[in-house]
Amino acid sequence: MNKIPEKKSVTGETKYSQQVGEKAARKLKAQRHVTQTVWSGLGMMGLVGWSVAVPTLLGAALGFWLDKHYPGSHSWTLMLLAAGLGLGCINAWHWVIKEDREMHEHEGDDHE
Repeated sequence: MNKIPEKKSVTGETKYSQQVGEKAARKLKAQRHVTQTVWSGLGMMGLVGWSVAVPTLLGAALGFWLDKHYPGSHSWTLMLLAAGLGLGCINAWHWVIKEDREMHEHEGDDHE
């Protein structure tokens, strides 16, 4: 049986050992990244939740106060609750877009 010898690179490693080393390095990097991703994901959920909840509750509270002191034919509570919800959703949307942009920038840095 004629066995063809593997060609060695400049560093003395075979192509196969280079591939194994690169794969191991990617696995280690992915394991570290998963931990960061889980915590940052949980933090992001909290941030998005609070950025929607706070303006909604503030709008409802202000509306309730206005309804109590200046009653009218329309409900200030309902209108300001909806306005706070809309403002909170816009706020959360901006945070998510910003974080997504930063994540993609960091992914580009990792591949270089």
